[in-house]
Amino acid sequence: MIRIISKDSIMKYILPHLSKPVRGGSQAPTWEIVNAILYKFKSGVQWHLLPVNSLIYRSPIKYGAVFHHFRKWVKDGSWQRAQQQIIRQFRHLLDLSVALFDGSHSPAKRGGEQVAYQGRKKCKTSNTLWLTDVNGLVVGFTLPIAGNHHDTHDIEKRLDYLVKQLTRSGIRVDGLFINADAGFDNETFRHACGRLGIELNVPRNYRGASQIDDDTYFDELMYKQRYAVEQTNAWQDSYRTLLVRQDTSLSSWTAWHHLFCIHTWIKQLVKL
Repeated sequence: MIRIISKDSIMKYILPHLSKPVRGGSQAPTWEIVNAILYKFKSGVQWHLLPVNSLIYRSPIKYGAVFHHFRKWVKDGSWQRAQQQIIRQFRHLLDLSVALFDGSHSPAKRGGEQVAYQGRKKCKTSNTLWLTDVNGLVVGFTLPIAGNHHDTHDIEKRLDYLVKQLTRSGIRVDGLFINADAGFDNETFRHACGRLGIELNVPRNYRGASQIDDDTYFDELMYKQRYAVEQTNAWQDSYRTLLVRQDTSLSSWTAWHHLFCIHTWIKQLVKL
């Protein structure tokens, strides 16, 4: 049987947070269905090419049943709940002496919700902002938006979405120090962070015509720690489903982001 993570890890860290199948549903063990979903996530294989006979051992099912479970857990918020509860339970492992903030663009070959042409990438993309601790461990992300927008587009609403995630994960943002690159040197973003009690460490971007005073404090030594979030963004390329977006619905696309958080946390936990 192909396994992305162990049976014990799936049963310990994921299954307690997923809604239970209704009676009369699939007879395949739920952990094997989750493993099949993780295989699709890691490999990027199309649903109809999913090797279910190699993934579901005891009671072989069709790929449509695996997709049905994935979508059911998308709609009832199970993936989001799993991410938030895992972080809440193990948040003592986070090093939030400094948090790191950065964006990523995923090419969207089939179009869909929140997809638009991005000139720098020369293709249609979706854009997500990620928040990690100082070691690159994912803390949360913003709801993906169309790639033709700047990272700070509609930033207040996106920050509010992120703060709700963090609150449900048991993490306070008041007093948090955040490193971000010069693309976030934006008056609206700085004011939004100030409203939330977030201390922002961003270098001046003179091309952006920022209205912030030149006396705005910037710590170069702290800024050098940003490499960790860039490393996390690079790790995403090993998850083929995130590397190139094939999902047209925003709900499914967002669910894969939750799965990325879940999987990276579990990989960290099994090392302990």
